[in-house]
Amino acid sequence: MKLYGIITLCFLMAFWVLGNPKSNQQQLIYLGQTPPTSIPKIFAPGLISKADESEFGSVFNKDATEFYFGVDVNGKAEIRYTKLEGSIWSKPKVLLSQDTYSLNDPFLSPDESRLYFISNNALEGDDIKEDYDIWYIEREGNKWNPKLIRASPNINTDKNEYYMSFAENGSMYFSSNKNAPINRKHDFNIYVSVFKQGAFQKPKLLGNSINTGAYEADVFVSPDESYIIFCSIREEGYGQGDLYISFKDDNDNWSKATNMGAVINTTGHELCPFVTKDGKYLFYTSNQDIYWVDANVIQQLKNQNN
Repeated sequence: MKLYGIITLCFLMAFWVLGNPKSNQQQLIYLGQTPPTSIPKIFAPGLISKADESEFGSVFNKDATEFYFGVDVNGKAEIRYTKLEGSIWSKPKVLLSQDTYSLNDPFLSPDESRLYFISNNALEGDDIKEDYDIWYIEREGNKWNPKLIRASPNINTDKNEYYMSFAENGSMYFSSNKNAPINRKHDFNIYVSVFKQGAFQKPKLLGNSINTGAYEADVFVSPDESYIIFCSIREEGYGQGDLYISFKDDNDNWSKATNMGAVINTTGHELCPFVTKDGKYLFYTSNQDIYWVDANVIQQLKNQNN
């Protein structure tokens, strides 16, 4: 009787899973990959992270059923995507690519109606620019309109604007070297532009708890603006570029940014951070592959800072 009961239970569970689309959906999100632990691991090796390619900025939609990522192809970046169609993830396809200029670091707007990215696309013609600006395309139904639209002139300048992310209220965090001395073109700082009355306002430079005389870029802000993660190149770092984190206190002040440690950072280059909308996973690029790790690392670092 005991064996019969176990067999019956297994049958009922299998029937429930197969007959419950929501359960199947939960198993298939994040490309159906086995979730990471507190030890980072390469995301979707052989499918997304490939040994013969360099992957950079990446982002999932809020339901974890769409994935966008940048790939370097012979020194020129393009944006690819894959999505969950029924019970199958589509083969990664090129969404945006050009022969003469790069497109990289995709990031969805809070309402997911726009896909933002950076590009050295010229304002006119097919020639490339010497600097990168922030652009976007718009969603029309279930498809993306391929028309490239340059973001607000309050955001873009004649210098470089890099890697943007958004708070839930629409504020854009990004980096720029617009105020860098001529002989220090790699001196990037992090800015925030408040979204108000349907427009991005004049960006404000974050304080010296974030920005230093070093390189600060590739900033991710949590939806509630309680923390930011960014890449910086500092003397005390582990390698070519490390991920740092800062938390906002009850008075809206940012804590002094701290290195995220050897669990995340290596002797190589860590950049392009992104935390999934459910708050479960931290994605980032390390040594030209995309990694993911349990986002509990963020809470642990916050506890250490308190």
